[in-house]
Amino acid sequence: METSIHETERLILRPFDDGDATALHRILNQEKILQYFPDPGSPTLERARRFVDHQIEQWRHVGYGWWAVEEKESGKLLGWNGLQYLPETEETEIGFLIDKDYWGRGLTTEAGRFALRFGFEGLNLQEIVALAHPENGGSQRVIEKLGLRFVEEAIYFGMAVRRYALDAEGYRRDASRS
Repeated sequence: METSIHETERLILRPFDDGDATALHRILNQEKILQYFPDPGSPTLERARRFVDHQIEQWRHVGYGWWAVEEKESGKLLGWNGLQYLPETEETEIGFLIDKDYWGRGLTTEAGRFALRFGFEGLNLQEIVALAHPENGGSQRVIEKLGLRFVEEAIYFGMAVRRYALDAEGYRRDASRS
């Protein structure tokens, strides 16, 4: 499945391309932006390139992945948002990361709502999970705003996380109320 370009009110969600690595590298090297990730160190440009390549391959092989998130107004790459297949657990995770200069504006929630709709309505997924480090209150708030509910403490990627989930029935029920 090929990914296409999607728009929300303030964002463009598009496929990553090779030209995104430099801008992504800048974002990933912002102070403490990766502090709650399994590998929190400052990534090299090569690591950013591998990330972009991995997302391109995710779309090619699985039919979905993370989109590059651009601000409509400026065309600036802000980070990523979307769905990722986790082969170790055979789950689909909603994930996001956004430039620290854009935190607190609701952009992650805006893109996340589109990703959930894409997963449940476009891909007919039966469940989507979200994972957050126990100390990452910001991500937990976004996850809860998106309607995912805390399920359990678990270990993913070799680290402790809070695991949230939303099934298709719960998504449809929540969507009918909005």
